[in-house]
Amino acid sequence: MSRVTRIDPSPAAASRRDPSAVARTLAGAGAPVAELNERAREVFRRIVEAYVESGEPVGSRTLTRRLTEQLSPATIRNVMADLQDAGLLFAPHTSAGRVPTEAGLRLFVDGLLEIGNLSQEERDSIDGRCAAVGRSMQDVLSEASSLLSGLSRCAGVVISPRVEQPLKHIEFVNLGPGRALVVIVTENGAVENRIIETPLGLPPSALIEASNYLSARLVGRSIEESRRLIEEELLAQRAELDALTQRIVEAGLARWSGEPGSALIVRGQARLLEDVTALEDLENVRRLFDALERGESFMRLLQLAGDAEGVKIFIGAENPLFGHAGCSVIVAPFRNSQERIVGAVGVVGPTRINYARIVPMVDYTARVVGRLLG
Repeated sequence: MSRVTRIDPSPAAASRRDPSAVARTLAGAGAPVAELNERAREVFRRIVEAYVESGEPVGSRTLTRRLTEQLSPATIRNVMADLQDAGLLFAPHTSAGRVPTEAGLRLFVDGLLEIGNLSQEERDSIDGRCAAVGRSMQDVLSEASSLLSGLSRCAGVVISPRVEQPLKHIEFVNLGPGRALVVIVTENGAVENRIIETPLGLPPSALIEASNYLSARLVGRSIEESRRLIEEELLAQRAELDALTQRIVEAGLARWSGEPGSALIVRGQARLLEDVTALEDLENVRRLFDALERGESFMRLLQLAGDAEGVKIFIGAENPLFGHAGCSVIVAPFRNSQERIVGAVGVVGPTRINYARIVPMVDYTARVVGRLLG
């Protein structure tokens, strides 16, 4: 019996395995597969594989052509009926065809899935597109999301926490009455801009004073470290700032510190419409689009991915984020040079997603992104 093993993302483990292959299990494989006899396992595996390929109910005639053992249609129908009684298959309408339930797909993924290998062309594509010279971190992450969407023909997602790089420079630039631009440069050369509201009639000297005050305290520290230091100074009234300048300082810090802790990049949502064949499916995709637009629910994926040692799969209703949308998520964390999880990449698609092909794709992309950003 073939089982799928959980992927160890550590560099030591990565060096021991072929980069195109992924270990053969995900956590949670268990006894239910062992409870099926060899014939039932073979019939069930072939049904799932045929369903993943076509999206159509699988009947006994289709299975007769796929099975290595010569079984009569009546025998196959009896095995299918037993699998249906066990909650692994169901008949979507009056035809003789069956499709796997979400519980059946989970059983297949945990106990019967045979992971495929990425081709050299696919590995080269992932390496080359992510590692283009001169790209910023944001460009790398965006490209990773796009290429996962293209290779999987599903939606590609990348979740990355806001990077807390030490700061090199901060400056306030007047944009006119009531508005100012805050420019921050980090030690790795990244430049970020935010617009804040300022009191009407604010003199230019207040922006200069705020810039000088923050520069003296932020350089070499992260935003969070600087925020704590400055809040302590302001609370203890050790900062020699007039009231207007203090308001500018507080507004600038609040604009950064109050942002969500992660960034979400999604590409290829339209691909989720390609297999829609019924109004119910269309409603599921609409709900998923809503979840993608809101974005905040995806941020939990970073924590969920971090709880796993490698690739993690959520199928249908077991998905804690948007199970109502009838989709599956395959996600893997990526790490920096200190082996700390700093983000995750993944694919969102229908529950009949090609798990065998996409699992190694997500795993390899996560390791490439981690290596580039580490």
